[in-house]
Amino acid sequence: MTKSIRNKNPVISIVNGLLIDLPTPSNLSYFWSFGSLLGLCLGVQIITGIFLAMHYCPDVSLAFSSAEHITRDVNFGFILRYIHANGASVFFLFVYLHIGRGLFYGSFRKLMPWNVGVIIFLLMILTAFLGYVLPWGQMSFWAVTVITNLLSAVPYIGDDLVRWVWGGFSVSNATLNRFYSFHYLFPFLLVGLAFIHLIGLHEVGAGNPTGLKSEVDKVAFHYSYSAKDLYGFLVYALILCVLAFLFPYALGEAENYKEADPLVTPVHIKPEWYFLFAYAILRAVPNKLGGVVALVSSIVVLLLLPYLAQFRGFGFWRLGEIFFWIFVGDFFLLTWLGGLPPEEPYLFVSQITSVFYFVYFLILLPLEAYMGRWALKDGRKII
Repeated sequence: MTKSIRNKNPVISIVNGLLIDLPTPSNLSYFWSFGSLLGLCLGVQIITGIFLAMHYCPDVSLAFSSAEHITRDVNFGFILRYIHANGASVFFLFVYLHIGRGLFYGSFRKLMPWNVGVIIFLLMILTAFLGYVLPWGQMSFWAVTVITNLLSAVPYIGDDLVRWVWGGFSVSNATLNRFYSFHYLFPFLLVGLAFIHLIGLHEVGAGNPTGLKSEVDKVAFHYSYSAKDLYGFLVYALILCVLAFLFPYALGEAENYKEADPLVTPVHIKPEWYFLFAYAILRAVPNKLGGVVALVSSIVVLLLLPYLAQFRGFGFWRLGEIFFWIFVGDFFLLTWLGGLPPEEPYLFVSQITSVFYFVYFLILLPLEAYMGRWALKDGRKII
């Protein structure tokens, strides 16, 4: 009876095909649970964000005090704010793990889910940046000033573009209002894109650790993997509760707990930790326009992977696995360098690590894919 309802009802059948009876390879590990975890993270961020929006005032003279009012005066407001702020960090942590798993196991071979996923990532970055501005602390104000000024590097229309984004001749009330509006809107676009991502995955089928076709060895998503995802949900809840209740300020910036002052520039302006790798790449290029191009390219390069490299993952390719872990170390190094002052020797090291970041995507991955095809054709095994 229940199964017939799941299959015949026009609405429930869609959910059933995506989350219940979805044919799934039988050999997936816990690394494939990050997709479900990201859906949960998005839901938590939307729910807490809606309640925070009920008390937030998008006005330059009231924004900082309204954020403090939520923390100090609103019933359980501190829980909402800390879960929302730290939830964003956990969200990006899981995104990077999800992308890392896709790189390691060659998930970018599935064109539609991968490209939609990269678009989701780009929209997440924009949404998080808009949200970082809303508390209207010192770091919020100067971060939006510095980042939006990068648009002035665009030839011919750069200055006009900056004024258009600001809504005036400087960061002002109009800027805060439009950032608040878009920060409220974009998560719902993310929900729509997430469903497109799922539908694309449903059409082409999920990958697996071996990289081989698995049509003959599949199981229903529920209960086989819903139980695994439930375990991941509990781990996520534990991490988020530890951060929100025991270390609520650990991932924040002290300067952002001072109200924005256009007359006082912080000694060291830097974004949240999950943007530091891109910030390091931006600062590594001495030319302003070149830095902006490198910054955008550090994300957009992911869209090129399905066309540059086609292989089944590094599970059996020792050389590719070594290069992958060197790349992971490079990513961590860039994140560390992005949080340091823009001075020598950090800038020089940033330039080296930035070059390797792009070399990995544009040269090493295609080379490894070519070597893999050659080895399979020749009947050899890559060590």
